Amino acid sequence: MSNKQIIMNFSVPPSSDDFEVMAEEAQELLPEELAEFSDDLTVIVEEFPDEVTEQDLDLEDPYELLALYKSGKEISPGVERKSANDDDVLVLYRRPILDMWCESGDDLGVLIRHVMIEELGRHFDFSDDEISEMAERHYQGML
Repeated sequence: MSNKQIIMNFSVPPSSDDFEVMAEEAQELLPEELAEFSDDLTVIVEEFPDEVTEQDLDLEDPYELLALYKSGKEISPGVERKSANDDDVLVLYRRPILDMWCESGDDLGVLIRHVMIEELGRHFDFSDDEISEMAERHYQGML
């Protein structure tokens, strides 16, 4: 676990560095079902999806995308190399997550973990019911 501490100051939104610390902590607390997929996973924080990602995913609004799993084998969405050249990456999009946080009033660390569970679950073909069950267990564990 990281020795970094975050002091929430509500006069300014949490920085990308704050998000990275919260994501590291969330990664350590992922459900068992996802833990095996997150061992070699790098989590990075970006403000918004880039234009190429927006076009590839047909996004009308960059606030639509909270996170995106990128395989180290993937050349572009749906096209993969035979072997990985890069590590797998989970990109968290800071501004859309901050908007959701403001709208929901949830704890930001809990929200980041929930977003990670949903994105990893979808990428690794868990059913909606399985993802909901993992998210519910996650939420219960945070109370």
